[in-house]
Amino acid sequence: MSAFPDKAQIVIVGLGGIVGASVAHHLIERGWTDIVGIDKSGIPTDIGSTAHASDFCYMTSHDFLSTWTSLYSVDFFDRMGHYQRVGGLEVARTGDDTWMEEIKRKVSSGRAFGTRAHLVSPAEIKEKFPLIEEDQVQGGLFDPDAGLVVPRSQTVAGKLVDEGEKTGKLKAFANTPARSLIVEDGRIRGVVTHRGTILADHVIVCAGLWGRLIANMVGEDLPVMPVDHPLTFFGPFNEFAGTGKDIGYPLLRDQGNSAYMRDTGDPKTTEGGQIEWGYYETDAPRMCHPRDLLEKDQARLSPSQRDLDLEQVMEPLERAMELTPILAELGYNESHSFNGLLQVSAAGGPSCGESQKVRGLWYCVAIWVKDAPGFGKLIADWITDGRTEIDHAAIDYSRFYAHQTEEAFIAGRCYEAAQKIYFPAIHPREPYASGRGVKRSPFYEREVELGGHFMELGGWERAHGYAANEHLLEKYGDRVPQRENEWDSRHFWRVSNAEHLALSEDCGIINLSHFYMFEVAGPDHVELLEWLCAAKIGGDGNIGKGIYTHFLDDEGMVRADLTVFRMADRCRIVDGADAGPRDFHYVKRVAEDKGFDVTVTDVSEDYTTIGIWGPNAREYLKKAVTDPAALDPDTFPFAAIRQIEIAGKPVTALRLSYVGEQGWELHMAYADGLAVWDALRDLGITAVGIETYANSRRLEKSLRLQNADLLTQYNLYEADLARPKVKQADFRGKEKHLEYRARDHQPAMLCTLVMTDTVDASGVARYPVGTLPVVDPQTGEVLIDALGRRSYTTSIAYGPTLGKNIALAYLPHGVAEVGRKLAVEYFSETFPVEVAGVGYAPLYDPENLKPRS
Repeated sequence: MSAFPDKAQIVIVGLGGIVGASVAHHLIERGWTDIVGIDKSGIPTDIGSTAHASDFCYMTSHDFLSTWTSLYSVDFFDRMGHYQRVGGLEVARTGDDTWMEEIKRKVSSGRAFGTRAHLVSPAEIKEKFPLIEEDQVQGGLFDPDAGLVVPRSQTVAGKLVDEGEKTGKLKAFANTPARSLIVEDGRIRGVVTHRGTILADHVIVCAGLWGRLIANMVGEDLPVMPVDHPLTFFGPFNEFAGTGKDIGYPLLRDQGNSAYMRDTGDPKTTEGGQIEWGYYETDAPRMCHPRDLLEKDQARLSPSQRDLDLEQVMEPLERAMELTPILAELGYNESHSFNGLLQVSAAGGPSCGESQKVRGLWYCVAIWVKDAPGFGKLIADWITDGRTEIDHAAIDYSRFYAHQTEEAFIAGRCYEAAQKIYFPAIHPREPYASGRGVKRSPFYEREVELGGHFMELGGWERAHGYAANEHLLEKYGDRVPQRENEWDSRHFWRVSNAEHLALSEDCGIINLSHFYMFEVAGPDHVELLEWLCAAKIGGDGNIGKGIYTHFLDDEGMVRADLTVFRMADRCRIVDGADAGPRDFHYVKRVAEDKGFDVTVTDVSEDYTTIGIWGPNAREYLKKAVTDPAALDPDTFPFAAIRQIEIAGKPVTALRLSYVGEQGWELHMAYADGLAVWDALRDLGITAVGIETYANSRRLEKSLRLQNADLLTQYNLYEADLARPKVKQADFRGKEKHLEYRARDHQPAMLCTLVMTDTVDASGVARYPVGTLPVVDPQTGEVLIDALGRRSYTTSIAYGPTLGKNIALAYLPHGVAEVGRKLAVEYFSETFPVEVAGVGYAPLYDPENLKPRS
């Protein structure tokens, strides 16, 4: 063993698990030469989740990032010679039509993101997995790339560490827990252990179940929680005796029963000669706070393995025996069975990236074996380049609000997440039940009185429509279809589309309190934002304007989409609720790294915002303000900011629209919001839900949404948001931006599609939600551009003005042409679409008061 070092470039806390080992491997690949890894257990770990993981890998997901990390990981394991690509089945039981629909949806998502999953019949399932009762299933999917890490991910972790040590670039120390972290001036300086202190420029926490305890050392928390996962074994099962195989049959998922099973191969292999049956508890999952984890010498099995009582899973096990009777025929192996702890997330994904409080401290937690090498690559690229090839916004630790890292919130959301690991199918608009009511607008009670249909974003309660407006369906009902399919109508309120039409005919006000706002002040505030923004921020001519702009990364790809209020002494950034915290921390970090003299202050809860839009917005607003003439077009041009007064309250008005109609964003102190809302409502203006703003009208106007349509996989020209001229001042990503500008054409363009036929095979009109692959109707193949990027819908909604389903999707150059006939796939059915616009191409033009066909 090497002498214990006193300094390093990077210290990895939790090297012994598959995640920490993968991070170390990829850091070495990226050129890091002085890495120290420590672990409180052995290396590879003998106490963490990796030590008892089932090690199976499925790629089926409705999320591109997790599919990408899984596909990368299985190829990585395969290249190492540690993967058996036996394939994986997911089955729907006879009579369980809901789960069969979910399997169809998974196949479509898989097609969008690059898996080879496809539907299979009961006979094909029986052929691939003879242990199943064919009459118990109505169908399923088969993914030929699913499989098993062999002999164990624990073995792979050890091999990666050994290889790293042989290069001389990694030093590994087992049984060396981190006792504390050294932080000076907001920056990580090192890790204290019982062996000594290691000074370091970066520390990466890959400590799995114990990750929260490491974060607690610097006053942070991670929104993840360990939960029991019952693992049972039955045997002996000698079907593969003498084969030397670690697994013989494909993996089998029975997600309608929240369970899976697999054989363990030849009895002479590591854990061979058995059937493993695993279950995820849906009714009362058993959570375990990391501080309650036992030490190695206290645990009967291991700190990550807890005792299992068979009664705990008897009911689902009996259902499993109906599907695969062999479980009843074999003996139950009590000594091998246990509750294995694994991590679930309160935020729908892992927590990765740099700490919000401590520069140089990184997290990489809540990652399963099937994704570990993929996340190893992401973290290594991120810490090396400041970016990753795949947009990582969905897992960035910077995205969390303060309330999302409070213990009660974490416990509630993780409990819900644990209930849904396998069952039921999660709707794209599925709301959480816990952690609600954290943030409410000053007019929230008014919205309750209106019968608001509330959803939540960033802690804010947002009404998507109002029951009080259902009378509008008497007027507009013939233009607002009934959604016969339950999935399409779930978490959608028909009144929202009626409100949409009422706003376009007259005027509406929309609660925009969810906007995330922060201010940048100080001597260098303009210089900082000039460097960050693609649009020109500097110059006296921009004072008093709202400047719509983007942050690019060093590769010239779109990192953020926001508005900058340029005031005389500071700038206020108005951002989306889901992107705001991440952009706030990013601005602070860039300012620090480049030495700008600024202060960056979160003012999100100091102000509130109301949108007022519609053809009559100006006339209504004139009745509410003390100086009506100030609203005239010549006095108040588009994108201008003016101070007005409503109900005796000062209001900052920005003439801007995200719904395509004329109108304003009205910004005011939070305490003044109720008076302004009441004054506008007293004029008879309809309250309109966020559905119109965020979905239906946005898509009729071909407007883009950050973290959906705007991603770091695409540049501003592909999104068709680049300005006609590139500003003279330097800005991040400018060199690449100019390079893209010089192209004859872009590899892909964000296009607007309309569905030309929505009726499915059962004769029901569909109104899709979620992500749909875009395919060539002649070949049935998903479209792929010259850079290997697959085409799928980034946004989709029904537009009641047009009477059509509208979607945005990046299409390869060769097919990005108006009138081109393509298709999308929804629940494994194909529907025709037509390209209605290439780039920014509104389908509804309020100037002409009519839709484009």
